Amino acid sequence: MAEAVAIPGSRTEARISWLMLVIGYGAAFIAHFSQHRDWSLGLFLGSGLAWINFSALRRGLDVLVLASQAQHGQEKPRVPWWNSVLAAFRYALIGLAVYVIFIYLHVPLLSLIAGLCALAAATIVATVWEILAPDQGHLDR
Repeated sequence: MAEAVAIPGSRTEARISWLMLVIGYGAAFIAHFSQHRDWSLGLFLGSGLAWINFSALRRGLDVLVLASQAQHGQEKPRVPWWNSVLAAFRYALIGLAVYVIFIYLHVPLLSLIAGLCALAAATIVATVWEILAPDQGHLDR
């Protein structure tokens, strides 16, 4: 449903999505060959969790945008209640995954957190990309 309507910024979201994996898995690759295998695994798993979180967040926000566009002009637009429930569930699930990875795989917690920060790094790179190359789809003009 989200693909049928052009949502502003969708190309930038896609760019953030693949940049997150490139940055996170690149850092894991470097850590692996620097003889830090435990950190490599933490960066790899943290980046994967960040990508799953971003994908779920992206889908949820696309639903909100489409719902608001469909209800344009209404005084009190209705937002699907399950969207808020899924957002809370997503963060609880990520917290549980980090706990399980930390306890059972004995991966350093800081490496998981650094992997989760791949989203922030990818967002910064995508923002700079948009500033330096505005003709290549800045907010999907």
